Amino acid sequence: MHDNSMVQAMLRAQRNEITEHQIYTKLAQSTSDPHNRDVLERIAADEKRHYELWRTLTRQEVKPDRLLYWRYVIIAWLFGLTFSIKHMERGEASAKHNYAALGASVPTASTIAREEEKHERALIAMLDEERLKYVGSVVLGLNDALVELTGSLAGFSFALQNAPLVGVVALIMGVAASLSMAASEYLSTRHEDTGKSPVKSAVYTGVAYLITVVLLVMPYLLHFGVYEALGIALALAMGVIVVFSYYVSVAQDQPFGKRFAEMAVVSLGVAALSFLIGLAVRAAFQIDI
Repeated sequence: MHDNSMVQAMLRAQRNEITEHQIYTKLAQSTSDPHNRDVLERIAADEKRHYELWRTLTRQEVKPDRLLYWRYVIIAWLFGLTFSIKHMERGEASAKHNYAALGASVPTASTIAREEEKHERALIAMLDEERLKYVGSVVLGLNDALVELTGSLAGFSFALQNAPLVGVVALIMGVAASLSMAASEYLSTRHEDTGKSPVKSAVYTGVAYLITVVLLVMPYLLHFGVYEALGIALALAMGVIVVFSYYVSVAQDQPFGKRFAEMAVVSLGVAALSFLIGLAVRAAFQIDI
């Protein structure tokens, strides 16, 4: 017989297994890659088997966590299969602690824990998602847009001191720069033996640049004061850096802090320098708009 706390721990493990079974099943149905689908289906079957093992011990049926299920299905839809699975792996720390606590009294827990480790290695080995091949192109577009736009917006804000005018000038400059960046990435990839499509590389770079431009320029076109718009734009830039740094840190197993700090320091450093340049230009040419 097991005491109540142990039964509850086993029920949590049982629910975790049936939830992951449904998540992996859904992800398998969503991927077009035959190899990835096969691996995901096998892992889903193992999760179902683990659920059955727990059920023989608890003698109870449990329902999956629908909130957790939809969370990872939506994450996979928005950010891709790789990010969703690795994000789920990071969230399994509590499950591992639960298995470790049960292992001394329930040998089944140790067996399942060992198999879970094999699952993670198999997942890491099989992941080959197309969008991750073009992360470098996205980084190029985002980095250039963040550095150039934060600096330009800061300089224009102090030099022109007219929010709509700054917004229009920055938007025109940003659209032109996104096309230029896309063309440069196309030519660069075309002459490199990277196995990547030059067209796709150009599209990822150009779209990443253009989205960042629109996001940062938007406050200037929404009737905010010039300095309010600048503050909002810088906050949005930090938001973009946080989100993208976290995405790369999860999808490519890289340290979040180092990537975030590097992008933030460069972007804010250029913006600060541009503040001073804008003041100098305004004073030197006595611009008053």
